[in-house]
Amino acid sequence: MIATLFLALGLVFVVEGLVLALAPSRLEEIMAMLAQMPPDLRRLLGLLAVTLGGILLWLANWLSA
Repeated sequence: MIATLFLALGLVFVVEGLVLALAPSRLEEIMAMLAQMPPDLRRLLGLLAVTLGGILLWLANWLSA
């Protein structure tokens, strides 16, 4: 279980680092777009991301068993 958590966190850091390294100006545009969204929509997007992430972690764990 803890190995899966470390794997997930490591993958998040890799993806976030790639975004910052490869497209910093695009990230600024995305942040500006997010700032213009209503809080309820940002919350919904966050919940969808958490749900999708949980499903992907479950699937990865299921496939490795």
